[in-house]
Amino acid sequence: MKLSITHIDTACVLLDINGYKILTDPTLDAAGHLYYHGSGTFSRKTEDPALPVDKLPAVDLVLLSHHQHKDNFDRNGQEFTKTVPTVISTKPAARTISGAIGLDDWESYKITTQSVTNLTITATPAQHHPWWVPEFLVGKVIGFIIAFDEQKNGVIYISGDTVYFKGIAEVGRRYKIDVGIFHLGSVQFRYLTGFGQYTMDSNDLLKAVKVLDMNKIIPIHHKGWTHFKQTENKLKEAIARNEQLHNKTLFLTSGVQTPLI
Repeated sequence: MKLSITHIDTACVLLDINGYKILTDPTLDAAGHLYYHGSGTFSRKTEDPALPVDKLPAVDLVLLSHHQHKDNFDRNGQEFTKTVPTVISTKPAARTISGAIGLDDWESYKITTQSVTNLTITATPAQHHPWWVPEFLVGKVIGFIIAFDEQKNGVIYISGDTVYFKGIAEVGRRYKIDVGIFHLGSVQFRYLTGFGQYTMDSNDLLKAVKVLDMNKIIPIHHKGWTHFKQTENKLKEAIARNEQLHNKTLFLTSGVQTPLI
């Protein structure tokens, strides 16, 4: 069994599990564009993807945490997704993306492939908004559990865009996590909702680590957009101050395939 991860852009990573390729939250546009994300929110993309679309390999599965925000599913990402045979996302996304499979929280979908035995994707809950902002203004978001027979130390958890909330502790009660991939960045739209966070910062990450007890922590979704308010340097400084967090955290070099097994 071989398992590797390559960071491409924002929350877009390529997981290669024994040759079976999974792409998450396809963001593949060039830097410079200003995007409208809905409900009065705007931000600008400031970094290019590490791999352009024409350098991506054939992908077997897209895991899309949500379809409504361009920093998780931009124009090139949408076009690339049309070439992928299996797409798993939220129920609202499945109503707009032809052929996509929509999952509710804790619902699972089993994938048949000769590369990975009993590959199963399970949707996990996510809260992509401050507690005082209703979900309908932001839209439904999920995370993912990736499970398969050859895992010896636990499953892979992808948080999706979320703050820390009780649903993450429930993930820890249901699963032993080996690798946790976290969407960070402390997204804020201060002109609308002040310092209210829409994704985790380092404090939220520490809370998640305490309830999930993972072997490896991989931060993503923390640079490349103007609405990220905790910079990568500040994130690294905060993680370095916590020995437990620091020893388990792996910062990816974008565009470089990194083995996890």
